[in-house]
Formats: sequence, structure tokens, C-alpha cells
Amino acid sequence: MVKQIEGEIFRQKEGRRTLRFVLGEKSYFLKYHQGIGWAEIVKNLLQFRLPIISAKNEWLAIQLLEKNQLDSMQIAAYGERGWNPAKKTSFLVTDELVDTMSLEHLAKQWRQTPPTFQSKRRLITKIANISRKMHESGLNHRDFYLCHFLLDKSFATTNTIEDETRLFLIDLHRAQIRKKVPQRWLVKDIGSLYFSALDVDLTQRDCFRFITLYSGLSLREALSKQQSFWDNVGKRAVKLRDNGKAE
Repeated sequence: MVKQIEGEIFRQKEGRRTLRFVLGEKSYFLKYHQGIGWAEIVKNLLQFRLPIISAKNEWLAIQLLEKNQLDSMQIAAYGERGWNPAKKTSFLVTDELVDTMSLEHLAKQWRQTPPTFQSKRRLITKIANISRKMHESGLNHRDFYLCHFLLDKSFATTNTIEDETRLFLIDLHRAQIRKKVPQRWLVKDIGSLYFSALDVDLTQRDCFRFITLYSGLSLREALSKQQSFWDNVGKRAVKLRDNGKAE
């Protein structure tokens, strides 16, 4: 039944289909995973990548974010069938986050209409706190870019971010959950985030504010005790920029 749902297709790739549909007066997003086959699984493993074989990753990740009081998508339904990883089928339905805009669009807006100091500071605080809490919970995103943060669309007209403005983290199908996130995955997430913000007019003070909030340390402590970490974050951002986000 889920397979036959029709709607606006956003993505169809590697046995995964994402579409928007309307039921009653509400709109939803469906992510339907069909068996990707052993060839695709082996190819991913040879590239040292974990293959995405079901919607379970995202289902668990959303629940973990909710448990840690971080805003994400609202789960409407989930199901899976089969045990063979190459043929397993599964689906995740979430409520559509209406009246929102991605931070990627926000970055473009800010190049034309710079924000107030307070709004910029509040947004950096929100992103740093989400990043820290997400990683402390044992979750790493693997697609941690500004485009996967959604902000209340009212900002488009007000250009102002308040303390109560909600910021949603989405697109968690590649997320990994462990007791503790390995250092290299922390670097990949934060480096990817930094890469996606390279076109934003960030000052050194903005970057230092993120570092202190994310690390929970004073700036002096963070730059002395975690120097190699932040150096590697910068290197990853540069690598992604030079490769045209090839990873």
C-alpha cells in the first residue's frame, strides 16, 4: 500500500524514494526504501561507507533527537519487512515542516541583507548547541550542512531571530548512533557544517563563539586542548570546498 502512494517526488536514488503527499488536510513526507541489492551493498563497503538499507536509521535518529529535546521531523508512521539486507523494504512517514526555510537560503539572504548582531549571535548559539547535544547523545549526522537545518519562514520577512525561534534538523537517513561518536566522525560533521558556511560573512569572533559553545570550554582551553580537532575541522572544510563537495 505504501509503495503505491503518489505525490511529488523529491528524490529517487539507490532504492530510496522520497515524496510529498497530502492526506486529508495535512501534508507528509514518505521515505520508501526498497532492497538495494548485494552489488550496491558491496560497493559501499569497498568504499568504506555503511550502506543505507532501511528507514530504521532515520526513525531511530529522530527519536533520539526528540529524547534530547532537539527539534526535528514529527514521525507519523514507520514500518519494515524482511530480514535480508539486500531485499528489505521499509518506510518512514513524517509530518511536513510547513512554513520553514533552510539555512542555506538564509545565508544567501544575509549576503544581501545583513542580520543584526543579536540575530547572528542567537543563530550561532542555536547551531552550536544542537551540534553539541546531538554528538553528546551518540549521534553523528553524516550530511551535516546548513541546508539540513530549517528555520521558521517568518524570518524571511523579519530578518530577526529570537531566543524562542525554532530550528529543525532534518535528513537523518545516513545518521549513525553509538554510545560515543568517534573523533573522526565529529570532525566530518563539524567540518561539513563549516564548509557549508564558508560563503556566510562569518567573523573570527563568530567562529570562536561556536567553538566555545560546542566544546563547553573557554576559548583558551578549547584552542589548546583541542587544537588538532579544530585544525582537522578546518582541513575538512577546505577539502570539501576544493573537491566541490565530492564526498
